[in-house]
Amino acid sequence: MQSVVPPPRKLLVVDDEPGIRQMLEILFKREGFSVVAAPGYRAAAEALRTTPHPFPVVLTDLSMPDGSGLDVLSEAKRRNPATQVVLLTAHSSVQNAIEAMRSGAYDFVTKPFQPSELAALVEKAVEKHDLSAENASLRARVADPPKSIVGRSLAMRKVIDLVQRIAKARTTVLITGASGTGKERVARLIHEQSDRQDGPFRVVNCGALPEALMESELFGHEKGAFTGAHAKQPGLFRDAHGGTLLLDEIGELPASLQVKLLRVLQEKAVRPVGGTQETAVDVRVIAATNRDIEADVADGSFRQDLYYRLNVIRVVLPPLSERREDVVVLADGFVRRFAAEMGKDVVGFTGDALRALERYPYPGNVRELENIVERAVALAGARAIGLGDLPEEVSGMAGAPAPALISLPRSGIALDEVLAEAERRLLLEALERTGGVRKAAARLLGVTFRSLRYRLAKHGLSSDDDAESSDDPDPGSEG
Repeated sequence: MQSVVPPPRKLLVVDDEPGIRQMLEILFKREGFSVVAAPGYRAAAEALRTTPHPFPVVLTDLSMPDGSGLDVLSEAKRRNPATQVVLLTAHSSVQNAIEAMRSGAYDFVTKPFQPSELAALVEKAVEKHDLSAENASLRARVADPPKSIVGRSLAMRKVIDLVQRIAKARTTVLITGASGTGKERVARLIHEQSDRQDGPFRVVNCGALPEALMESELFGHEKGAFTGAHAKQPGLFRDAHGGTLLLDEIGELPASLQVKLLRVLQEKAVRPVGGTQETAVDVRVIAATNRDIEADVADGSFRQDLYYRLNVIRVVLPPLSERREDVVVLADGFVRRFAAEMGKDVVGFTGDALRALERYPYPGNVRELENIVERAVALAGARAIGLGDLPEEVSGMAGAPAPALISLPRSGIALDEVLAEAERRLLLEALERTGGVRKAAARLLGVTFRSLRYRLAKHGLSSDDDAESSDDPDPGSEG
């Protein structure tokens, strides 16, 4: 095994003078930075756009032929507000540099400069970036606290208990379950309850990229390692240093990369594509899959040794159809979230709507329930979500005629029967949407309360004690 070095920090250097650019690249590589050098604004903008993870610091000349340092500043801040920009400027442009600081630049240095002083200034800028990023993370946690695993079923109580017991361990975890069961949420919760909670949490879908790009995404690459590799990239393992990396859909990882991943897990070091030196990484790996991973091992499509390395602790997520006790709890939580996001006064479901939600099989699991509730909140016209706000496949109302869209068939129509059925359905939907409050249903239908009672009785929808109902207004209030 070759010598191991700590992960480098990233720095973008922008200057149109090749001599200065080369000197800065040499200087900061000696200071332990991974340097990307750009000859002008366009190249800098491209580097800012294509680099997977933001630069903590950008060191840029103020005056360049194809754009200014102010343009670089604007683009860097747009990509990542925490990025600190240091400007290099001639004495004649000091006033412009001061204006740049008012626009968000960290500091400026006049040419010629002392390399040691510039290096010290960039170090301070890195510290400022780290502090800004940490403060942003803390604000995000306050504004959007970690979403816990929700469930009162026995199956989910076992999952929650297991997560709490393994969170602080350093071992790898394999999460299995059908699509939509919440595997990424469980992985995030493990990270948030671990000693690594202040470190990065990174996710990669192992089936989403071609093999060549996936290797670079995981392990990084050197400049010129392949066509299009215009700059050195660290890769997700180094980017997740000190934190957690979720390898989602691990069963889709090509065989050649399975070998390399196994080596990284064993050696705790990565070698970038085109590189000769390994870099130590401290990363907790969590893998997730919706495949039958044991069957993949049996047929040889997934390495047995990698499977054993990943499957130190196994978390199995059951489908929602096997834990129906959790449907109401999950649905209530989704209602609160989406009602707040949409600014709507929706607080829950009618009884029939809840029963329909509990009956539905959820082939898409928790993700499908979340989508159903989001749609229902958007459509709801009352505080309680009714059957009419749910998709037809959930409510069981598929094929119900829409009164406003009735057409006359060639064979004719029994008008009284069709109108009676349409009126009956509208009465039921109004009661559903208002949670059975008949005065509110009458307002929704644009009829008087007395008219509503008459129509309910006509269709056999009123109970025996309707005449004594507490929501009946004073008899003398309507003539």
